[in-house]
Amino acid sequence: IALVGYTNAGKSTLFNALTGASVGVENMLFATLDPTVRRVQGLHCGDVLLADTVGFVSDLPHELIAAFRATLQEAREADLLLHVVDVSDPYRVERQAHVDSVLASIGADESPHLVVLNKADRLDELTRARVLKAQPDALLLSAHDPADVDTLRAHILAHFERDLEEAELLIPYS
Repeated sequence: IALVGYTNAGKSTLFNALTGASVGVENMLFATLDPTVRRVQGLHCGDVLLADTVGFVSDLPHELIAAFRATLQEAREADLLLHVVDVSDPYRVERQAHVDSVLASIGADESPHLVVLNKADRLDELTRARVLKAQPDALLLSAHDPADVDTLRAHILAHFERDLEEAELLIPYS
């Protein structure tokens, strides 16, 4: 799984919540430059690895674009993308579209993905209802709420369980 999203959407906070890691969480550009990979805790479908990628930004200088895209290798190779969006950001729609555009440009737009609208704890009930109506397939949560993180784990598990088959095998000793 690769966490992708605009910078400061809460990817590293969500990464820590899902993996039990303690990667640095900073309110600044490029706080995560090198992707970090850890095992997701609490899943019953085997080992699932989660990569925390660099945050997306608009209007990167041309010299940085190639380096930025190179860090997104995990997004191209992931079996599931978690597109983390700061739902409290007034520019979230534009930033979500920008991330989608970059993912398309690197060939990661065909990968299965789940939009995770993070920082739901910053919204009032009316805004929450409006957001869910506008994006009914998205998961609205707060990375700081253990119940919300458990709901995300259940979605991840459901994604991977779709391809699992239970089989009983009898293998003779000989």
